Amino acid sequence: MKFDKNQVKKVFAEYTKNYDISDPKVSLKVAHTYRVSELCRRIAKSISLPEEDCDIAWFCGMLHDIGRFEQLRIYNTFIDSQSVNHAHLGHRILFEEGRINDYLVECPEDGKDAEDADLEIVKKAIYYHSDYRLPKELDDRTKMFCDILRDADKIDILRVNVETPLEDIYNVTTKELRGCAVTQAVMDNFMEGHATLRSLKKAPVDFVVGHISLAFELVYPESRRAVKEQGYLDKLMHFSSDLPETEEQFVLIRRRMAEFLGEE
Repeated sequence: MKFDKNQVKKVFAEYTKNYDISDPKVSLKVAHTYRVSELCRRIAKSISLPEEDCDIAWFCGMLHDIGRFEQLRIYNTFIDSQSVNHAHLGHRILFEEGRINDYLVECPEDGKDAEDADLEIVKKAIYYHSDYRLPKELDDRTKMFCDILRDADKIDILRVNVETPLEDIYNVTTKELRGCAVTQAVMDNFMEGHATLRSLKKAPVDFVVGHISLAFELVYPESRRAVKEQGYLDKLMHFSSDLPETEEQFVLIRRRMAEFLGEE
């Protein structure tokens, strides 16, 4: 597997021109892609991977959300439970429909097995990046790249949820978002220190808590450093509700996360 980073950026830009770039949801995912790719590189470098592996991590980040654009076009939502698994859709577009070839430079036959192994890693990293848990049978190298991508994605999702109106992300009104309490099952799951299962989310504010809970899943120390330095997690945890009950729930959420991050 060989690719040229400038070509990858060019092909990605051309691909996204097929969608309405003036739509804030489209532009959001374009910007998210570039940030995740750089975060992948940062995490890879922090664990002293060779430059070639840092590039593979970056490549995974550039392609991880290809499925988001078709998801939005067809279903007008980014909520997988209301549409389609965007990671699996992206995998299909890239590897079953052959769009991955647009991003690759034809490679010589020598070393082909090793290069094919790297492409298999990219396939799995994209396919599993939004799953609740990774399959246990992954080999160590594949799991490493999956973890890097999943960490980078989680870090930037926190940014997105602060910089973009939550109403736009969740397709709800401000009244709906600020007028509901966190579902008890979601609160219980959070207090136990787990990422929130999609099946538990019932109320609009559950999605806010779900995104905060992603911090529990961060694998690498550099990922936790990035979360702390960016400050988006803290801002998201200061979500303002119209319900006193929900305000009290977020006090507990902030306390539990501070405990996890070693701030108490």
